[in-house]
Amino acid sequence: MATCSTDPMTGWMRDGCCNTDRNDRGLHTVCCVLTQEFLEFARSKGNDLITPAPQFNFPGLKPGDQWCVCAQTWQDACEEGVACKVVLEATHEETLQIISLNSLEEYSSLD
Repeated sequence: MATCSTDPMTGWMRDGCCNTDRNDRGLHTVCCVLTQEFLEFARSKGNDLITPAPQFNFPGLKPGDQWCVCAQTWQDACEEGVACKVVLEATHEETLQIISLNSLEEYSSLD
């Protein structure tokens, strides 16, 4: 699997990839190219990815950053019309438990 982002460092395992394990209840498996609309949607659902949290070594994210996002959050954003682009090569196959391949391909960053 391709790397999603190392600057900022992303991933459930903070290895730059959207890897997952049984402890990842949120399924942080979708490599997204973030937009302001998506960031605001996630914050409205209680997942503030914008505000820095230095105590967790979290810089805060901005449009254009790539980040491993929870599959259900992306699916919800898609249903609301605010989904962001997806880097398919860096998105984990476990994502298919929640999001259809057709949806992922529709939002592929290769378009």
